[in-house]
Amino acid sequence: MLGKLSETLRKITDKVANAIFLDKNLVESIVKELQRAMIEADINISLVGEISQEIRKAAFDERIKGIEKKEHIIKLLHDELLRILGKKKEIHLGKKEIFILVGLYGSGKTTTAGKLAFYYSKRGRKVCCVGLDVHRPAAAEQLKQVCEKINIKCFIESKEKNSLKIWKNFEKEIKQYDLVIVDTAGRDALDDPLIEEIKNLGKAVKPTESFLVIPADIGQAAKKQARAFKEALRISGVIITRMDSSAKGGGALTAAAEAEAQVAFIGTGEKMNELESFDPESFLSRLLGMGDLKALMERIHSVMNEKEAERQKKKLEERKFTLRDLQGQLDSMQEIGSFDKIMLMIPGLGKLQDKIPTNELEGQQERVKRWKHIINSMTEEEIENPDILEKQTSRIQRIAKGSGATSTDVRMLLKQYKMLNEMIKSQAEMQEGKIDQKMIMKMARKFGKKLRF
Repeated sequence: MLGKLSETLRKITDKVANAIFLDKNLVESIVKELQRAMIEADINISLVGEISQEIRKAAFDERIKGIEKKEHIIKLLHDELLRILGKKKEIHLGKKEIFILVGLYGSGKTTTAGKLAFYYSKRGRKVCCVGLDVHRPAAAEQLKQVCEKINIKCFIESKEKNSLKIWKNFEKEIKQYDLVIVDTAGRDALDDPLIEEIKNLGKAVKPTESFLVIPADIGQAAKKQARAFKEALRISGVIITRMDSSAKGGGALTAAAEAEAQVAFIGTGEKMNELESFDPESFLSRLLGMGDLKALMERIHSVMNEKEAERQKKKLEERKFTLRDLQGQLDSMQEIGSFDKIMLMIPGLGKLQDKIPTNELEGQQERVKRWKHIINSMTEEEIENPDILEKQTSRIQRIAKGSGATSTDVRMLLKQYKMLNEMIKSQAEMQEGKIDQKMIMKMARKFGKKLRF
């Protein structure tokens, strides 16, 4: 997301840090690079101008000397970008919560309802969704399909055209859940009928959070939309969708902040687990190539099955980890996302992304698929006790032939299995959130050097 801006920010910080001294030509080249990247990211021109002037002012402030001046400019850039991204939206969940989603047609409310349900169900909440979009054809069916994919209870009435009646009909059943996510109807514009409908729903539903869903590709128009919805409906936060593919994502983020509407979540892909809580500090850290541990932990958490995690935890306590368990971990890695997305979140690897050819990243993903085929070609004895493969090389040849791989591929898998064992044994701690930066940095070194990511 925001690839060009991210690349430029990394180059600028490196250029400033490595400069022997800051002269006018260097400062102007830095400012122009930054302006170009920010404008391409659709950030408001006046904000771009403000940041440019602050950098010039700091660069030529005679009271700031030498290395201190370089550090001051880098910190200034960081602080200014953080300011335009806005403040972090805090969501404190009690015993009973109701989230209502509002927005215009095509903003992605229904998919986001599913993503939110998936996000919180993985965090131990008993979640359900309620479909109150009675205007869009097949809206109820779409929500039902989304919920079925993630095994979330969905309350809909396809034939009923009164959203208040639908809510009343399910009110008793909904009380069984500690988080209820309500999908509402949209319009082409925020008009009086839409305002009236959502106000009436608000009185009946009594939501604890009211989220405005906005697509990233509307850019700076997000400011007008966020402000209008906030004034009319008292929204408590914003969810920005399609951040993965939109060059205008910077406009939507900063525009929402300008409207004093805090961004709560961002959608970073089409999968149900590709929804992240928005933390400006962490987001900026990723843009600067410094990683985003929090988002990585959220992504890992979102693909783990609780029963499977418990089973693995028990096996780890007994120190009985097999290649079959490794195969499950490979499946989880693929669900987390592509390797280029994972790299951006790991400290130290984000800056390397541009230096690694795309074909190498794709090659690593193909290698993971091959490893899964290799494991499927093994006997249960070999899977449970892979040490016997090193003692009987004829087994390796048989497995390679049966999986369409080479003997080298099989040996590489066995080598990586031994090395990965230590990382996988930390999985129980990951599940419980007991993972620190030191552990992640250790993982980063292993991924970078041994796993050839």
